[in-house]
Amino acid sequence: MPDLKLLRIFVAVVRHQGFAAAQQELNLSTSAISTYMSQLESQLGFTLCHRGRGGFSLTAKGDLLHQETQRMLLELEGFERYSAALQGDLGGTLNLGVLDSTVSDPALPLPELIGAYCQQHPAVHLRLSVLSPHELQLGVLENRLELGIGSFFNRMNGLVYQPLYREQHWLYCSDHHPLFGERRIPAELIARQRMVGRGYWSQAELARHGFKESAATVESMEAQLILILSGAYIGYLPEHYAHGWVERGRLQALLPATYGYQAPFSLILRRGRARDPLIQTFRDLLRRR
Repeated sequence: MPDLKLLRIFVAVVRHQGFAAAQQELNLSTSAISTYMSQLESQLGFTLCHRGRGGFSLTAKGDLLHQETQRMLLELEGFERYSAALQGDLGGTLNLGVLDSTVSDPALPLPELIGAYCQQHPAVHLRLSVLSPHELQLGVLENRLELGIGSFFNRMNGLVYQPLYREQHWLYCSDHHPLFGERRIPAELIARQRMVGRGYWSQAELARHGFKESAATVESMEAQLILILSGAYIGYLPEHYAHGWVERGRLQALLPATYGYQAPFSLILRRGRARDPLIQTFRDLLRRR
């Protein structure tokens, strides 16, 4: 059996796609990581990876070992959590992923939820990541995240989707846009404006929101807000996220009766992991919110 410490280093190196990129997480120098990787390869009797000018890549055997190591470490972490839970002391790391701009959403008081969770389970180490919908689903599916919270237009097999609430979105322009201040705007005129789309929107979803094409693409709500505030574009934002800018007279919703939609939010977890104590306790707290 290879050394567990060496296997954890190997998984971290693969996750970061290289020795140098894994330094911060492992708190090791590249030379130390290289030494440990050489030790692991000596124990196994085969080469795990190639690195050089062409970048980092796994060998065929290295890829197979990585998959099996991830499965084994996940089972080991699950066993450790169950043991801790039986002792009444829940520990381990809870990897939670969310969409950006959720901090201002009154339907999901995430800061309060996390505060309550940490108070109840002080030994749990929380790792919070802000990711796109696709990254959230992939992270949960590949066991890099225990839980994800977001709106998912395209669903993936192998995941459980627990409905939470619906987030209201409106189409906005800024005070620098020619349509700002106008009240009677033909829908045909709005459809001709330069619109900001999201990188994770399909063409079908863009059409569903009333536009044939986008003039700009973003991957986050903050980037979308910046482009809308520039006056060069119009775009959709969550109502709670835009509220402060509307109050300050910087944003205006365009034809709310026509251009608006509700995004269904869900909590996602990998199928078969519902009994994991870290996941179970967070879901219980979320149900009581």
